This record gives sequence, C-alpha cells and structure tokens, in this order.
Amino acid sequence: MSLEFIPDKVFKNLSTPPKQAEYDNCTFVNCNFKEAYLSGYSFLECEFVDCDLSLTKLKDATFKETDFKNCKMVGFPLLECNPFLLSVKFNHCKLDLALFNSLQLKHTTFESCSLQQTDFTGANLSFSTFNNCNLKHAIFEQTNLMSTDFRTAENFSINPEKNQLKNAKFLNTNLSGLLDAFQLDIS
Repeated sequence: MSLEFIPDKVFKNLSTPPKQAEYDNCTFVNCNFKEAYLSGYSFLECEFVDCDLSLTKLKDATFKETDFKNCKMVGFPLLECNPFLLSVKFNHCKLDLALFNSLQLKHTTFESCSLQQTDFTGANLSFSTFNNCNLKHAIFEQTNLMSTDFRTAENFSINPEKNQLKNAKFLNTNLSGLLDAFQLDIS
C-alpha cells in the first residue's frame, strides 16, 4: 500500500495526528500527539516544534532528516520505527525514558535535552553530540560511543568496559561519570 504524498505544509495546534501519509518538508507546530498512533507514517525532512509526542506508537514510522525542537517526548519509543535512513536531531527536548535501543544514530545531535533514564542499549551513537544534556540514569550498555562528544553533558554514568569509547570527547571536569562502575570515592 502506497502512502499519499503531502509536501510543504504547516500543521498547527492539532490534538490528533493528520491522516497516515508520507509528509515531506512539513512542519508541525504546537501539536499534541501524546499517546497517538503514528505507526506507518513517514516524515521526510520534517520539523516538529513545541509538540507533545510522549508515549506515541511508532511501529514502522519513518523519520528521515527530521528535527524536533522544544518537544516533550517522554517515553518516546524510537526503537519501534523503521531504521532505514533514520536521521533525527533534537533541540531543547524532554526525552526522559525514551527508547533508542539498537538504533543506528551516527552523527545525531542532542542539544540542551533532558535524557534522564533514556535507554541507549546497543545503539550506535558514534560521532554524535550531547551538548548541555542531562543524562542522569541514562543507560549505556554495549553502546558505540566512538568519537561522541560529551564535553558539556552532565550526570552521565558510562562503564568504559561495557561500551566503545575510542576518541570520545570529555572534559577533565566531567570524567567521574566514567568511573561510577568502579565504586571509587572521588573527592
């Protein structure tokens, strides 16, 4: 079944998602899609601004070059989406309890986001950036973090023995999150 193609539209103040379709270069502003079914939708070069996407259902949804700005995305299950050509950016988003397990997210930018208790188990986040992000209790297990930038991230706890960290970037003032697994008393 082929989806209807909807290009270059702006959707504002929706309380339910528009019909299932392929949205290209569309903008969604101040939409409340909390707990909505976006399964099978396709978003290509789209932007979500000031939207609530918490606990949405995303089975086989496509996000290609999609930007999220100032969105509430608690429990966002990105792991359910179509992984083919997955490319997203997050700016000032609340992504607490989100699920990014086993996804290919190379070169992903997280800018000023809350990622508390977010699960990155098995994900490839190489060359990604966490600028001014709160990673309190975020889960990094068997995660590829090679060349990832954590210099301005805070509250992360990453076990170097269980993750790939070659060339990852940290400040000397935020290295303690790499030692949590060793239960050291650092003063």
